[in-house]
This record gives sequence, C-alpha cells and structure tokens, in this order.
Amino acid sequence: MQVLFLVWVIWAATNAGGTPAECRGLTGDERELCNDANDVGTTIGVGLLIGLWAVTDFILALTYLIYRLANRPPRY
Repeated sequence: MQVLFLVWVIWAATNAGGTPAECRGLTGDERELCNDANDVGTTIGVGLLIGLWAVTDFILALTYLIYRLANRPPRY
C-alpha cells in the first residue's frame, strides 16, 4: 500500500511539470499567472493525495489492531 501511494504521489508531482496546454499561446504576465495557477493546483492535489494516504494508513492500522485484539488467546 505504501509503495502504491508513493508512486502515485511522485507521478502526480512530476506529471504536472512544464507548461500546461491551457497556457500555450499566452505571453508575459498572463502566461506566468497561468503557470503559477497550475503549480498551486498541483500542490493542492498532491496535498490531498498525502492526506488520503494518511487516512488510509490510520484505517488500516486500526483494522489491524482490532483484528489482533479479536484473535489473541484468552487469559485465564
């Protein structure tokens, strides 16, 4: 699971590099503003992926803990 999320975050961060298609044809300040907006969107997207990663890890850890507690040998 960790490797999957790591690959997903790296892919999302590197895939957004360069000038997006929507910014082509723009010049000067308009192009710079468009590129900056793309960078902000990429940052938000990667942040959401990392948040999803943390929530998934928490749920998996909680599920494992409940499983371990349910399958422990009884005390006498």
